[in-house]
Amino acid sequence: MGVNYMKKFITLCIASLILFSVASFSHATESITCWFAPSWVKKSAQAKEITDALSKHSGLTVKPRIATTYPQILDAFSSSDENLVYVGSFVQAVINARNLGTGLVQSVNGKELYSGVFVYPKGSDPKALLAYNPEEIAYAKGASSGESCAMAATEGKAEIATGNHRITCNAVKSGRAVGGFVKNWWWEANKQNYPELEAYEVPNVSVAKNPDNVLSASKAVSPDNCKKLTEAALASKDVFGASEMIPFDNDSLQFSLALMQKGKIDPTVYDWK
Repeated sequence: MGVNYMKKFITLCIASLILFSVASFSHATESITCWFAPSWVKKSAQAKEITDALSKHSGLTVKPRIATTYPQILDAFSSSDENLVYVGSFVQAVINARNLGTGLVQSVNGKELYSGVFVYPKGSDPKALLAYNPEEIAYAKGASSGESCAMAATEGKAEIATGNHRITCNAVKSGRAVGGFVKNWWWEANKQNYPELEAYEVPNVSVAKNPDNVLSASKAVSPDNCKKLTEAALASKDVFGASEMIPFDNDSLQFSLALMQKGKIDPTVYDWK
C-alpha cells in the first residue's frame, strides 16, 4: 500500500513538473506584436529589421505587424496581449489619454518634433481664410499636423478630411478647399510641387512640439520586458534610421493633447470615422 502510494505520488510530481515546464516554455516563447502605421506597407522590410533587432537585443520574440487601420492598434492595446507600436504623436496622444500604454523610446533624426503649417493660394490672406472660411479648411485625418492643427485653428469647424498631406494640398490647389494644414517637414520636402501655394505658421498652433517616431508599450507588457525592450531599442539606432535613440518623456505629448482640446477633439472616444 505504501509502495503504491509512493508510486502515485511520484507520478503526480512528474506530471506536475511536465505541465509546469510546458507552461513556462509557452510563456517564454510567447511573442510580442510590434505594430506599425498603415503607411508602413511600403516599408515592411524595415519593420522586420526593427523587430529582429528588438528580438536580438532583448531576448524576447518580437514580431512586426502593419495595421490596416489605426483602431486595430488601439484594440490590440486594450487587450491582455503584449503589444508595441512605433508611430507618431496623434496615436500616441490617444494611447496616453486612454491610459493604454506608455512611451519607451524615441528615434532622433533632426525631425523628431514637428508642426502643422497652413498652406493656401498665393496672394490670399491666410488670417482671413481661417477666420471667415473655417469649414473649407482641409486636413489629413488622424494627424497632429493635419486634423489637430486644423481643428485647433478653427475652433473645431474645419470639415474637409483627407487621407494624407498630398491630397490636402491638391484640394487647395483645385479650389475644393480654401486652405489646409500639412506637416512642416512634408511641406519643406514637397513645396516645389505646389508653386501656386505658400505656407503660414499659425500662432500657438504651428509649433514644432509634436513628437514623432515613438515606440510605446501596452499596459500588458511587464515592467521587466519594458526595460529589456527599451535597452534593445536604444542599442538599435541604425535599423530605426536614427542618429540616436533616446528614452521618451511622456510629458512631451502634452502639446499634442492641448491641440486636440483646443480643437474639440476628444482622444478618449476618437474613432477615425
